[in-house]
Amino acid sequence: MIWFIVNRASGNGKGHKVWKYVERLLIEKNIKYQVAFTERPRHAIEIAKSISKQNGTNVVIAIGGDGTVHEVANGLVGSEIPLGSIPAGSGNDFARGLQVPKQSNKALEKALYGKKRKIDIVSINDEVFINAAGMGFDGQVAKVTNQAKYKKWLNHLGLGKFCYVVSFFKVLFLYRATEVNIVIDDKEQTFSDVWLIAVANIPFYGGGMMICPNAKCDDGVFDVCIVHGISRWKLVKLLPRVFRGTHIFNRAITTLTGKQLTIMSTSPMITHGDGEIVGETPIQLTIKKEGLYIV
Repeated sequence: MIWFIVNRASGNGKGHKVWKYVERLLIEKNIKYQVAFTERPRHAIEIAKSISKQNGTNVVIAIGGDGTVHEVANGLVGSEIPLGSIPAGSGNDFARGLQVPKQSNKALEKALYGKKRKIDIVSINDEVFINAAGMGFDGQVAKVTNQAKYKKWLNHLGLGKFCYVVSFFKVLFLYRATEVNIVIDDKEQTFSDVWLIAVANIPFYGGGMMICPNAKCDDGVFDVCIVHGISRWKLVKLLPRVFRGTHIFNRAITTLTGKQLTIMSTSPMITHGDGEIVGETPIQLTIKKEGLYIV
């Protein structure tokens, strides 16, 4: 059986439009399927968990944004059912990083007939993420973005990927950098004036930003980017370089790789996983090699 989990509200209603288009394709091709629609935050986790306990499921296809994919992945972890995706959100970084086509018909073909494979995931508190997690300034930006009214009209204009940039400037003048102590694979380090720490499994987050350009989802490690010891204005100047991945050559950037990371900070740092707020520091992250099937 082919299952679809659809967030009709994603992308300011784009999820609904994409589903209606996909539904027509399925009917035309005489493909049998089941569909469930999300009705509240974290509902997709519940649905995916329920599906994972059923026999005969070939694939679960998420229609929505990165938040929807994040929830479906959390519901499928531990099963052998692969996750497929048809992007219909603001940033669609999962689709960008895993080469899922932008066109819904091509994304559907990939989800139905693509090769099943395993990718790494990263556990954070009681959840996992696929794309990236962020702490500090980054977490605050994610929180503001999720609550922002402008996210709706930017999505309506087809400019959803710029939500992060708008929130970036909204948070910029209020945020205070902090001292951070990290332990990565049993090696301890301390950093002063830390703005943010990003931990990535694929290069992209925030609507196309290549925060960790060398990250790979099947190499058994996550990539870490620490932004520290930089003024507000230099941070602004650095922002365009993040879209090209060239920011990592700036001396205010420290990059690391590892399998386990503990982060402690003088001031609590809000933390997100795949754009969803999951808590604040202190926090621990652990790679789970080949922890999820995708297609």
